Amino acid sequence: MAFADLLQYLVSGLVVGAIYALIGLGYTGIYNVTRIVNFAQGDFAMLAAMLAIWLLEIGLALPAAVVAATALVAVVGGLLHLLAIRPARADEVTGIIITLGAGVFLQGFVLWLWGSDAKAMPAFSGEAPFLVLGAAIVPQALWVLGSSGALMLLLHLFFGRTYLGKAFRACAVNRTGATLMGIEVEQMGLLSFVLSGLVGAVAGIVVAPIVLARYDLGTMMGIKGFVACILGGMGHPIGAVLGGFLLGILESLAAGLVSSGSKNAIAFLVMLVVLFVRPGGIFGEFERTEAGR
Repeated sequence: MAFADLLQYLVSGLVVGAIYALIGLGYTGIYNVTRIVNFAQGDFAMLAAMLAIWLLEIGLALPAAVVAATALVAVVGGLLHLLAIRPARADEVTGIIITLGAGVFLQGFVLWLWGSDAKAMPAFSGEAPFLVLGAAIVPQALWVLGSSGALMLLLHLFFGRTYLGKAFRACAVNRTGATLMGIEVEQMGLLSFVLSGLVGAVAGIVVAPIVLARYDLGTMMGIKGFVACILGGMGHPIGAVLGGFLLGILESLAAGLVSSGSKNAIAFLVMLVVLFVRPGGIFGEFERTEAGR
């Protein structure tokens, strides 16, 4: 295998992995505060892509369409918490069922509103690829990597340097202790869903010029983001990012070296191996049984 081919697979894997990492971060934010796995996360990304394309079609400039679509999906995330999660006082299982239903609802809504045809979003800065050591890279790939990196840095600063971010982390560590310290845990839950919508929206919008957007785009994105969390360790933001990149690279290598049909199978194979060998993921801990204590 030529070096240029290997580099091409690695670059493609990093681009795809950046999207999985963002989806995984959305899962992690909600899970840490509420212990709910939000299976509507991929559909947040799909909704943002479709909204951005529609806003462009009605005449908005690209920056305005991106900002508006991101804000709208963040609001949708908040509404999901306010109208469904909070009134139901959802525990882990109930929350999963509610978010699964929300994902199906969003897919049906988009299908009813815009139909089943795939829609193309224009690239942010041209479509002509350029060569780096023999590997062809499209400009949008740099937008994907740059946007993902910038958002991850902003989230790191938010959680580490702001009072609100520290309150969010306190809820993730100990909900009861955070409540006793005067932190509004329910408000932090609302914030987690808003941030989840925002992160998912960024992922959907930056990837839309590379893959055609349609109502079921979020299904596989959501599954791959969840696998990234399992691989890195559920609840670990760094693990979700690392898991996303690892999964993206493994898929790209499998598609290039084995066959394109093996791409989706890799995600499920990785998840099974991790669950059998190290259920807690790379940054997690081995789960102990009663007999093993």
